[in-house]
Amino acid sequence: MSVATRNGIPLDAPVAPPRVVWQRRVRPGLLGLAVLLIALGGLGAAFAVTSVRSTGSYLAVARPVDVGAQLTADDLVTVRVSGGRELRPVPASRLKEVVKLRAAVRLTPGTLLTRGQLTEAPLFGPGQQQIALGLKPARVPARTLHPGDKVLLVSTPERHADGRSASSGGTRFEGTVIDSAAPEHEDVVVYVALAVRDVPAVVALAADDRIALVLTEAA
Repeated sequence: MSVATRNGIPLDAPVAPPRVVWQRRVRPGLLGLAVLLIALGGLGAAFAVTSVRSTGSYLAVARPVDVGAQLTADDLVTVRVSGGRELRPVPASRLKEVVKLRAAVRLTPGTLLTRGQLTEAPLFGPGQQQIALGLKPARVPARTLHPGDKVLLVSTPERHADGRSASSGGTRFEGTVIDSAAPEHEDVVVYVALAVRDVPAVVALAADDRIALVLTEAA
């Protein structure tokens, strides 16, 4: 009895089942994580581009500026700052406008200049006059006085010819320091803005060497 064959294999021999290739299942969680990472990468790139685009030129303080001093171009320097809009500094393009203003606070080198640090008002305004006082070092504070410092001018007791002190004294006058000079000939020269009504009395007391200066508020 003969058996039909194909390639030496009997036709009625059992046939091996086809090989099944299993596909890997994609987990929804991993797919969501991948989408999230792609989105974060896009946001990071957008933030970087925005930061670069927001870089601008602004004005910074180049050297110390006292309160009340009028700014000059030499007091300022142009710097480039990224994201400076949040700080609201003065743009470099407004330099010509700024040099006409005065410092409302003491300006420190290396800081960005803001509009709130500037003013159009002088240190002394309507109803005030400026006088110069030559005082002995013992009658002024030990620290150097700066423009904008608030001071009290206090009258000292009057002395009799025999050296005894009279009971009068202690009258106070409020003022603002405009400027001061280093001691010369044992005197400290202080330029003070006073109310017009107080000027005659203070000048008379200064002529009698009966004025002491008290610092009440530093600029």
